[in-house]
Amino acid sequence: MSTHHGAHSSGPEGAAAAASSEPEVVDAEVVEEEVLDAEVVDGDGVHDAAANGEPETEAEAAAVEDDPLADALRERAEYLELAQRTRADFENYKRRAAMQAKEAEQRGRAAIARNLLPAIDNLQRALAAAADEQSGGAADDELTKGFVLVHDELRTALERSGVNAFDPAGSKFDPTLHEAVSTAPAEGVEPGTVLETLELGYKVDEQVIRPARVVVSG
Repeated sequence: MSTHHGAHSSGPEGAAAAASSEPEVVDAEVVEEEVLDAEVVDGDGVHDAAANGEPETEAEAAAVEDDPLADALRERAEYLELAQRTRADFENYKRRAAMQAKEAEQRGRAAIARNLLPAIDNLQRALAAAADEQSGGAADDELTKGFVLVHDELRTALERSGVNAFDPAGSKFDPTLHEAVSTAPAEGVEPGTVLETLELGYKVDEQVIRPARVVVSG
């Protein structure tokens, strides 16, 4: 009786239990193929990284950043930019300084001329009065010559300093150059024409320091 029971337990259920306890057999060729596929993928990845010129490790990346040649070129570019900017600033400074010096000189000449103009105007009036009187005395003639000499010397000194007189008689009235004292009718003359110059105008270079005082046709 006991012998039959042992034979019955070794039937299909016993065979299934025995089969499940045996180790699983893996196909070696399949495993080898998968390993080869992985190596191909890894090899392609390494090749791509090298082809792109990218550092493979952090150490290589740090080596690229600490390249002495790259640092030297960067410093050279920075110093060159600084030198160019400094030179441009210096050139601008020289131009401003030259312009300011010229303007200061022009203001100085204009100030001197303005102080001398009243004396020149008075000499001109005196010479005009002497010419109207037409004095025949020797003393009067010598006095008139003295006035003429002083007047001419003052005018010459101003001209050497760039101060020049201008007489607009007969020209078109220009409010930037002329000061209309009065108007007068004039036949055959276009309105707005300067008929008479009462006082000469003066310029320092191209700057008007005193407009000419004139009579204009109405």
